[in-house]
Amino acid sequence: MIAVTAASGAYGRLVVAGSGPLLPAGSVVAVVRAPERAADLAAEGIEVRRGDYDDPGSLRTAFKGVDRLLLVSSPELDPARRILQHRTALDAARAAGVGHVVYTSFLGAGTRPEGVTAAHHATERALSDSGLPHTVLRHPFYSEAFLHAGLRDAVASGELPHGTGGRGLNTAFRADLAEAAVRVLTEDRHLGRAHDFTGTPWTYPELAEVLTAVSGTPVVARERTEPAPGAHGWLEDQVRAGELELRTDDLAQVLGRPPVALGEAVSALLA
Repeated sequence: MIAVTAASGAYGRLVVAGSGPLLPAGSVVAVVRAPERAADLAAEGIEVRRGDYDDPGSLRTAFKGVDRLLLVSSPELDPARRILQHRTALDAARAAGVGHVVYTSFLGAGTRPEGVTAAHHATERALSDSGLPHTVLRHPFYSEAFLHAGLRDAVASGELPHGTGGRGLNTAFRADLAEAAVRVLTEDRHLGRAHDFTGTPWTYPELAEVLTAVSGTPVVARERTEPAPGAHGWLEDQVRAGELELRTDDLAQVLGRPPVALGEAVSALLA
């Protein structure tokens, strides 16, 4: 039996419900904090169990009979609390006799104990110390943070504003990352490994060229003089600093195919 935590989130849902024949019916359990938010999964015949990162007893019950666990990292923003939640889940997995834990970490967490990777780094250390057989999946930023229906505005205006300095982005789509997780959960060859997942690198000037080709309307990438507001501005700061330029073949090797390419993604978004 395979269990997936945070299964009512966008990524978890793709793992439990969107991976087709890779996960046969009856082989997966959706572990969620609020079962009422996963009523649609239950309606599809997926077993839903309550499991709250802040409730150790609920996790021990949710993990009962589970052979393989996908521990999706908590959305908690406070690193100290997030680490505690993950350690609670690992303790529950050990108590329940889980045979293989797959943890969704973040790129750089293997070596960086500070900043955005602080909680992931500590969790990777705790996982290593736990004695549980495990695999680590280090994710990049999701492509959906940059490539979304808002690109239609760029086509309409003929301009694609950005603040990336033309640096590369190694993002990947949730669907590719979810399929990769299922393959790791169902293939023994990944046990004991850490995968650094990246998609096919792209830049905003390249995105403008693809928007032009797909839409038939000229689109020009324009570097903004003012930072973007909110979280997107922070993301662009990371891009300008070169933080998203790491490139590996791990995702393609696990999938057995290239990740979704820029042109394919833009064609789908504009369709």
